[in-house]
Amino acid sequence: MNKKRIVILGGGTAGWMAANLMAKSWQDQPIEIALVESPDIGIIGVGEGSTPQFKGFMDFMGISEAQWMPACNATYKNGIRFIDWSTRPGFSSYFHPFPSQPDDYSAPAFFHNSFVRRKAIDVAGHPDPFFLTTYLAEQAKAPIAAHHFPFEINYGYHFDAGKLGLFLAQTARDLGVEHIQANVSDVRKHTNGDIAALVCEQGTEITGDVFIDCSGFRSLLMQQHLDVGFESFANNLFNDAAVVLPTEQGDVISSETQSIARKFGWSWHIPLTNRIGNGYVYSRRYCDPDKAETELRTALGLLDSDVEARHLTMKVGQVKKHWHKNCLAIGLSQGFIEPLEATALHIVQETVQSFIECYQDGEFTDKLKTRHNQSLDARYQAIRDYIVAHYRVNSRADTQYWRDNANNNQLSRSLYDVLQTWVSGKNLSDELHRQDIDKYYPSVSWHCLLAGYGIYPEQSQLIAGNEAANKYDLSQVQDYIARCGLNFEDHRAQLERLAQMR
Repeated sequence: MNKKRIVILGGGTAGWMAANLMAKSWQDQPIEIALVESPDIGIIGVGEGSTPQFKGFMDFMGISEAQWMPACNATYKNGIRFIDWSTRPGFSSYFHPFPSQPDDYSAPAFFHNSFVRRKAIDVAGHPDPFFLTTYLAEQAKAPIAAHHFPFEINYGYHFDAGKLGLFLAQTARDLGVEHIQANVSDVRKHTNGDIAALVCEQGTEITGDVFIDCSGFRSLLMQQHLDVGFESFANNLFNDAAVVLPTEQGDVISSETQSIARKFGWSWHIPLTNRIGNGYVYSRRYCDPDKAETELRTALGLLDSDVEARHLTMKVGQVKKHWHKNCLAIGLSQGFIEPLEATALHIVQETVQSFIECYQDGEFTDKLKTRHNQSLDARYQAIRDYIVAHYRVNSRADTQYWRDNANNNQLSRSLYDVLQTWVSGKNLSDELHRQDIDKYYPSVSWHCLLAGYGIYPEQSQLIAGNEAANKYDLSQVQDYIARCGLNFEDHRAQLERLAQMR
């Protein structure tokens, strides 16, 4: 293979993650990687949560938790607690756990009970009692077990996005990635429309064979210079702005993200070692920024505080081509699905890994870019559907925002079939498998979402079940989970141990 040069425009977590994955994957290939970063453009820096896939990234890079977590004020994440999304009695909150091996014993009881309750039989159908990581989050424990615990636990992280970007920048430079600080003012193209070089303000040019657009919502290369269209998701994902405020960390460091429904959207509550990150994601069609900030400040007890709020706007949707000509879009330049399930870094990771695979399999050419684009389109659609479901099945009626979400019929056929399967009492796992979408969100995630909102027949309609319906003893399930939980220690203690190991 002839020598190749890959140029990444933009740093931040997305750009440096891409640089690390490519440099590590191709360290034995004749490939040069350069990252061009403007010293004048900051990063958004509020995407402070991850899915379990991020642990896979760090493991692949050979970076231990003791190396990166203390440096990024990181904490462990057992999952997400959703609060006040449903008004159904007994279902005002639920926890979306990251499924783990110990759940192989307890999850069948949850699947059974949720199926039976949809048949109007009175059994426990709330997801919270059935999962180990839910228990760990409730107890503020870390998902790190004693060395003798025989089962694998899935978990994510919370972190300071700005510090994580700086950390990944150093690891990339250590792998030989060239770091160029420059302001890019223009793009020079070949006659066939491919990008030939980035033109800097000083007049110098940065040439390359492949260009990676990590320029954020500007999408300088993909959308501005290559004229790739953008598909908005605004018809069923209304939120387009956020206001962000930090608060002090308390004595107990939580090991869960909280997502709390508000009048015109929802707020996140993310624990770091040195602070708590709070943000209110809302729709400007229903609420102006000042009103959103006031609502968040009131909820946090900061109405008279001089702590400064940050206001952000979001462009929710995706580019119509993720890889076009010799340019790949990654991160916000590629698209954004609002941060409800912390999928931003997950999509970055999947995009880079797909590109690496397709570029290699295509003999380091763009011959497999269609495969890449189709794969990412399917992933975006599946994630979008799962996020839309949170809004569509809500039972709030306190504002027009929530009423419009509940009555919004702009649903994909896939999501419509999933919801119909649930309400008609059919086997949801079979439907997810039929559509081949359980690889994006597994059946347990869909069950927790729909059961957690209490999408069941009304309590007055429920009847007593027979022995088959009551085949699982909930007290035994909870006893099993509590006994498993004894193997896990206090979250703060585990974080302090990591800091000492560094």
